[in-house]
Amino acid sequence: MKKHFTKITGIALAAALTLGLMGSATPNAQAATTQFSDVKSTHWAASAINKGVSKGYIEGYTNGTFKPDANVTRAEFVKMVVSAMNLETATTKGKWYVQYVNAASKAGLYAPADFSNNEAAWTKVMTREEMSRVAARAIGETTKENDKWMYLATKTGLIHGLGKGDLAPKGLTTRAQAVVLIERILSKNSGANLDVDKYAVGSAEIAWHGTNIFTVMPEMWVTPESDLRQSGKTSVEEMWNEKLMTITSKDGLYQGKLDALIAIDLADPNDPNLGLIKPIDTLKWFNQRPSITNLMVKDQKNSYVLYFKGGTVFNKDTKKYNSNRLLQFQVDGFDSPDRNAFFNKGKLNRAARVYRSSLEDMPALIIPKAGSIQQNDLVIRLQTPTSGSLYSENILLRLVGVK
Repeated sequence: MKKHFTKITGIALAAALTLGLMGSATPNAQAATTQFSDVKSTHWAASAINKGVSKGYIEGYTNGTFKPDANVTRAEFVKMVVSAMNLETATTKGKWYVQYVNAASKAGLYAPADFSNNEAAWTKVMTREEMSRVAARAIGETTKENDKWMYLATKTGLIHGLGKGDLAPKGLTTRAQAVVLIERILSKNSGANLDVDKYAVGSAEIAWHGTNIFTVMPEMWVTPESDLRQSGKTSVEEMWNEKLMTITSKDGLYQGKLDALIAIDLADPNDPNLGLIKPIDTLKWFNQRPSITNLMVKDQKNSYVLYFKGGTVFNKDTKKYNSNRLLQFQVDGFDSPDRNAFFNKGKLNRAARVYRSSLEDMPALIIPKAGSIQQNDLVIRLQTPTSGSLYSENILLRLVGVK
């Protein structure tokens, strides 16, 4: 049978699709100016919905509703994207969605590794994580890391969080969410800059490679292009070595694991990770003078806290290895331009340990946003809690920096 190509200008859902997702209402194209009874002008997606209907890749219903909160299957979402992007489709035998899947595959929006290419898979509701893959690919992003798609989608402004950094990757996609995302794809591809949800990006970065330092405090982790090229990396984020977030002693008797290195902006009262160090009013920082115990973190709002979330996995010899459950770590490169001011006057002008009651009760450092200098490479290390020949370390990050 001779194939013919068409450009899709609307959505005509099959009967099975109607029954499976839309309920008993029958889909029917609505004019862009139509006020759907269930989409008020104040609805968060009202503008995008009207645009989507006007462009013809999504429809309302004959009963005057849009059903913005109805879920969207993988097949439906792919059809919307293919239609909105005006990708060519070839009429084929089989299920209604096959031609759109083929177009999406040809355009690189869908890969068989995402999920199986069969009816059982395509009729499942699209998750936000799956949606991020299609969206990121639709604007030309690529990666071989499965856990990086959400990061790429949030960093470019395609996907926002559902709350303070809440990504809900397994959350199910609604018609309203789908249309808003597709409008962002079209805007991005037209050259527009999208608003970015920094909290969502931070959470996505943690999910990708175990830290959010490059999202929360990017101005602190910079390095020359020559450093990246020498390391074979294309971005500073790729310099982080998540494979070394577990450290095992040479004799195999101790193991510690960093679950995440989390940067917290003390100047941002809405930082979603502030809860990790609350109550802040009782937190102190250490200037290496044990007699000085009144240096309060709450007075250093123009600073970041690095929180090493994790701990000991096992310690089979507490005589050799410190029994403290917290990780042993070190951060180099944020040094003091005036050591007297730091040690004797209590001025925070370099990285300093954070504690509450005793010096080893918080796995955290405080770093001022301004006032420190870089004398050596910027380095983040995990260490075995011992000394001598048993001591070892894992270097998670080393940057030449801008010293």
